[in-house]
Amino acid sequence: MPVWDIDPNNVQTTLNSTGEAAGGLEKAANSLVTNMAGAAESAGTAVPGGQFSGPMIGPVVAGTPRVPVGPVAAALSQYMSDRQQKLAFMAQRTIDSVQGAAGATNAYVIGDLDMAEQHQTNALKATVVPPPPGVDGNGNGNGRGPQ
Repeated sequence: MPVWDIDPNNVQTTLNSTGEAAGGLEKAANSLVTNMAGAAESAGTAVPGGQFSGPMIGPVVAGTPRVPVGPVAAALSQYMSDRQQKLAFMAQRTIDSVQGAAGATNAYVIGDLDMAEQHQTNALKATVVPPPPGVDGNGNGNGRGPQ
């Protein structure tokens, strides 16, 4: 039978560390978007200033005006669009993994407590001692005796 050796306190410590690291990933992803938007804005356009009249595209930091962008900004925008789903998947996988480990540990603790309660209940039950050989359950000899 397999033996489990889970220390819930250490699991909690590990999950807390993982949560902190995930927060760092979130900050890095937000920084990536901000830096990409800055790079797109600084890249300029392929036409002389003031002559651009096409649609405005590219990553834009919230609260900044949209300005005409050139091919570099368009490429950065496409890059971020392609990476957005992967970043979202990575974030969700991290959340699901931490929650799954926490749930499994809680189930382990509950199961451990249930088993302990069952053992205590069984220990408190009256012990039934079988009658010695040659005696029936009423204390009478059954005539067979030890062979």
